[in-house]
Amino acid sequence: MDRSQRCVINTALMDWQPSPMAGVWRKKLEREAAESGQVTSIVRYDPGMHFRAHEHPLGEEILVLDGVFSDEHGDCPAGSYLRNPPGSRHTPFSDPGCVIFVKLNQFAADDLQPVRIDSSKASWQPGLVEGLEVMPLHSYLTEHNALVRWAPGTEFHPHIHPGGEEIFVVAGTFADDAGEYPAGTWMRSPAYSGHKPFSRDGCTLLVKTGHIPRAD
Repeated sequence: MDRSQRCVINTALMDWQPSPMAGVWRKKLEREAAESGQVTSIVRYDPGMHFRAHEHPLGEEILVLDGVFSDEHGDCPAGSYLRNPPGSRHTPFSDPGCVIFVKLNQFAADDLQPVRIDSSKASWQPGLVEGLEVMPLHSYLTEHNALVRWAPGTEFHPHIHPGGEEIFVVAGTFADDAGEYPAGTWMRSPAYSGHKPFSRDGCTLLVKTGHIPRAD
């Protein structure tokens, strides 16, 4: 939880741990308390798993990585991005099973816009350099969320993130001047950190910026 520190975790190397709900498994990435507070996890639903109805006091953010995640509002196949705002309530389940990247209790209290995007049907926009494409997902104040697709051999200029940066490598291999990060890697970089990113083989990233305050 120390967001003044850079954190890199290859979740593919982690074992699944049981959750309090039978049939739901998880890989814990950051966690403020045992079963409350701010949480970032990879979560797996076994086929036919139905979760109890629950509320998200400070919001829930999901990227469906595999399978189909569902609730009373509809089915969300792999590649779907969801934001359930503060105070929202739902009853999730998965008939075929699914794997999701989940962030809990990390919304601003007045960030109330629900979001459901099937990235297989949404449009990509040109990025700032050749070989880069961006799919904006949600922005609020200084926070920006997007899927970013890198063609093989794409290089980006060195830059700094005043509000920090968080990356989940959805597919391919991402790299920068500090190392290479295969699919399943989660990275969190502090405010005013910098790097020179590139991708030799191509990759797709979930990227969040502008949400990490500067350490005093």
